[in-house]
Amino acid sequence: MGKIQLKSVRKAFGDVEVIPPLDLTINDGEFVVFVGPSGCGKSTLLRLIAGLEDVTSGEISINDTPVTALPPAKRGLAMVFQSYALYPHMSVKKNIAFPMKMAGLPVEEQEKRIEAAAKALNLTDYLDRKPGQLSGGQRQRVAIGRAIVREPTAFLFDEPLSNLDAALRVNMRLEISELHQKLATTMIYVTHDQVEAMTMADKIVVLHAGRIEQVGSPLELYRKPQNRFVAGFIGSPKMNFIEGAEAAKHGAHAIGIRPEHIAISATEGAWKGTVGVSEHLGSDTFLHVATEFGTINVRAGGEVNLHHGDTVYLTPDLEQLHRFDAEGRALA
Repeated sequence: MGKIQLKSVRKAFGDVEVIPPLDLTINDGEFVVFVGPSGCGKSTLLRLIAGLEDVTSGEISINDTPVTALPPAKRGLAMVFQSYALYPHMSVKKNIAFPMKMAGLPVEEQEKRIEAAAKALNLTDYLDRKPGQLSGGQRQRVAIGRAIVREPTAFLFDEPLSNLDAALRVNMRLEISELHQKLATTMIYVTHDQVEAMTMADKIVVLHAGRIEQVGSPLELYRKPQNRFVAGFIGSPKMNFIEGAEAAKHGAHAIGIRPEHIAISATEGAWKGTVGVSEHLGSDTFLHVATEFGTINVRAGGEVNLHHGDTVYLTPDLEQLHRFDAEGRALA
């Protein structure tokens, strides 16, 4: 069981309120991602759950048991940090065993858990190596293995992939998702990377200035963002926004349309524009088109035959149009 509930949880540093009172329920076995820009409060919220920061007011419960006043060691959680925090003089095996040794577990039980964790993380052949002999991805797996052997109620990940290069990030993303399927344990994952959030989460919590902007599945947030902030944050490349007379035609202060929901033609369409920078990614091409509304980003096929300076016509899919009022709230 790994149900975590936050009721009116608030955090302030002196007179500065970084997390206004919020409520959140994380169900047993869910993979929940906290996502938002730097400084939005996502890591602070994770540390409150872990017990590494004191709650200013409100209550945190795990499996319906209040833990707000409990120290981190008594909460049954395991945290994986951005830095691997491995002991360089210890072997991989001893690093993984360390929390069990501190807890006084029998050696037989330690060996059993180490073997299971190493198998799950493809570390069996590296147990006798030191951290300095491992790649960044392998070291991160060791840090995760050290968390697994504690058999926690939930895993807490604080931007664990930010120190890895792009290829390793993709691999580790898949490995952590696969691990969640194997363990079926609650996981809370903090990242500023919305691609990580979209590809890994059962449920995404979008944070902005300490407030929860929206909670939902990746596709719910993509298809039905509740406000302009979520609409602009979720999705890559970002949603295009247009204000003024063109938005007013649709009864809105602003309209939004994603790059993949715009048709591009060399002969006719709703909006005339000029091709600027083209980003060729093989299967896709992202075109930055200058229009009377500003630059519009369009997602086209990889073989699109358009060049800098070409005149084009854009036509948005009106069924995929998002409308927002003056406060940025989504209109039905």
